[in-house]
Amino acid sequence: MKKPKHVPQPTREQVLEFIKAQPGPVGKRELARAFGLRGTDKIELKALLKGLEGGGEVERGGRRRFAHPGSLPDTAVIEIIGTDSDGELLARPLAWSEGRPPRIFVAPVRQGGIVVGLGDRILAKLRRMAGDDYEARAIRIVGEARARVLGVFEPLPDGSGRIRPTSRREKAEYAVPKGETGGAEKGDFVQADLLPGRHYGLRQAAVRECLGKMGAPKAASLISIATHDIPLDFPDEALAQAAAAGAAPMGHRTDLRAVPLVTIDGEDARDFDDAVWAEPDGDGWHCVVAIADVAWYVRPGDALDVEAWRRGNSVYFPDRVVPMLPEELSNGWCSLKPDEDRGCMAVHFWIDKDGRKKRHRFERAMMRSIARLTYTRVQAAKDGRPDEQLAPLMGTVVGPLYAAWAALFKAREARGVLDLDLPERKVDLAPDGTVLGISPRERLDSHRLIEDFMIQANVCAAEELERLHQPCMYRIHDTPTPEKLEGLHDFLKSLDLSFTKGQTPAPAMFNGILAKVKGTAEEPLVNEMVLRSQAQAVYSPENIGHFGLALGKYAHFTSPIRRYADLLVHRGLIAGLKLGEGALPPDAAERFAEAGEHISATERRAAAAEREAVDRYVTAFLSDRVGATFQAKISGVTRFGLFVALSETGADGLIPASTLPDDKYFHDEATHSLIGRRTRRTFQMGQAVTVVLQEANRLTGSMVFRLDEGREKSVRRGKPPA
Repeated sequence: MKKPKHVPQPTREQVLEFIKAQPGPVGKRELARAFGLRGTDKIELKALLKGLEGGGEVERGGRRRFAHPGSLPDTAVIEIIGTDSDGELLARPLAWSEGRPPRIFVAPVRQGGIVVGLGDRILAKLRRMAGDDYEARAIRIVGEARARVLGVFEPLPDGSGRIRPTSRREKAEYAVPKGETGGAEKGDFVQADLLPGRHYGLRQAAVRECLGKMGAPKAASLISIATHDIPLDFPDEALAQAAAAGAAPMGHRTDLRAVPLVTIDGEDARDFDDAVWAEPDGDGWHCVVAIADVAWYVRPGDALDVEAWRRGNSVYFPDRVVPMLPEELSNGWCSLKPDEDRGCMAVHFWIDKDGRKKRHRFERAMMRSIARLTYTRVQAAKDGRPDEQLAPLMGTVVGPLYAAWAALFKAREARGVLDLDLPERKVDLAPDGTVLGISPRERLDSHRLIEDFMIQANVCAAEELERLHQPCMYRIHDTPTPEKLEGLHDFLKSLDLSFTKGQTPAPAMFNGILAKVKGTAEEPLVNEMVLRSQAQAVYSPENIGHFGLALGKYAHFTSPIRRYADLLVHRGLIAGLKLGEGALPPDAAERFAEAGEHISATERRAAAAEREAVDRYVTAFLSDRVGATFQAKISGVTRFGLFVALSETGADGLIPASTLPDDKYFHDEATHSLIGRRTRRTFQMGQAVTVVLQEANRLTGSMVFRLDEGREKSVRRGKPPA
């Protein structure tokens, strides 16, 4: 009998790679089979696994089974926490102890399946997708949240009522029994609680609060605020503390009141928390960025601090701001108003003619802004059209600022910052809140000037906190994942654009692609796809650098009036430099990981609410144009239809797949296309189409379109898949 041939043992790396690639935990039997191990060879495998487990590189995923850290079991209890930008339900695992949990996308409900919603806890079957993402299919609901309903109330003759939900995901109405209407009248936007128990017919809800009239022009932002649980009213204790605030004392502050600092903001800015100045320094520049001293007014653990932490950031809507701090501070003592003394945290930095930083210095200071300027006025002055206020400031203020920025911009270009061109929508409102128009936000050199001054100040803050051995809340941006690069490669290949996916990612790689499509019809599409390939920037005490800005150390220092992360950075600088009261407590570092997760979540919440409010305003603006024809581009492709963005306003909506020309369409994920199996008719992301507005739902902010068959052209492709 032949002696079994000895099989070489797999390396640690091979075992780890195999475990990571599996959709769930694996046992020694599967590992032995995968690597062809028999008999005594398995003993070495057992020792290897024990070492990997002891080092934390794998973890037990059940009896005698192993999984890659951060992986989930085949079945788990998860909680629905929100939706992504496409409306897909997102969930998190309940049994998760540390670190950032993987994303879980909840699969759409099949006919007759379990209907789940925000806040529900469900037992789900999990399947690992690309990267660390998972797909979940509900098995059963194990715990419903005390669900809240937001919608418009419609009374019925018998004294009961109905609530039409504002959420795009909720199709069914809710029944309001008699005695539970809360005094709501027809057209009121209401908040209601689901009543316990299951009933025949519609789910029942009780009105708890009337939030205003749905038809009111400013209802769009109100709906978004309520939908995303954004705190609106400040606690009495926080309001009292803000009302009692006064001017920051001079004390040991550096006196910068003779420095002609200016604020430069948009015309509609409600607060001014940063001021800038520059002067020649040899062959380079000496620059100052002064930021409102919020840490003087908001002390760790006080009522203002607790509420600022809860909010995480200010939220900006077309008609209002929901501030992180009460108005007495956000628009008062922490706003750098012209010709008024204001306490500040200032950073001086010196750069050479190529924009490379030579040194920097932080100080707690007293400043006095000489002017409140706007981007458009400053740009007009630079272009040779200064107004009466700016004319005398050209040589002392505007000229030096632009010259220093030219050096900073040179350094920016040298390091290869990711340069995406993604215009934002601007909603122009009348005083009563009605929409006058939708337009792209103008992007001027004056915007870039302030942006680059702020970036340099933020870099200085991160470097200084490291030098002082203080905790730092970094702003981090990870490199794109191999899976996303693979997807981008496949997409660009469909446009005959080459993209080498194997090399180490760098912003310059993406800039090269963007340069190739500059000025072409594909430019907006490629910019969007490059953006989608990127990771999301977050806050963390663990530094991995900022990929998009091509920076190794970066923190947010420049807006503590509207971002809690910046307030933490200010407190760290005050502590490390021993600049007085309002410093970071000695034990603060213990809570920085939690703080990073929390403020990253509130930032995502704010972005979603802002985006939804704009969608509702745009829908209201177009609601009287149902039946009109528009030029558009396909901005997204899914199995259930095409998302389109209108060229005129940037407004977007859905063309349901069921309304496409008669055929059966399959979704080609690699090329972001829907392709007809019979006709080979293809609708691809970025394609120009002519559409007709069929429905504009002001309640949900959603629009439905259909193709204008008389004008629409599509492309043809090869054979359909088997």
